[in-house]
Amino acid sequence: MARITVEDCLETIGENKRFDLVHLAVERIRQHRHGEPYLVEGKNQEVVMTLREVAAEKVTFDNIFTLPDAEENVAEELETESAEDEKAAA
Repeated sequence: MARITVEDCLETIGENKRFDLVHLAVERIRQHRHGEPYLVEGKNQEVVMTLREVAAEKVTFDNIFTLPDAEENVAEELETESAEDEKAAA
């Protein structure tokens, strides 16, 4: 899996918003510590996984507070992505 950088995240939320990125990441990490699942696949530390979510545009300022309600959708999305990856590999 490719490396994730702060620059990747800033491309999705806007340049010169490092302070905002920190607040977004902290809020999402709090959600993970309360049992929320990750929205992307991987086996990295929680900070890296959170940055991956931001870079993939799955966590934004618009949806950060509605994500706890979206648990069921996450499982469905991950299953769909896994199935698509398996088909592409075959």
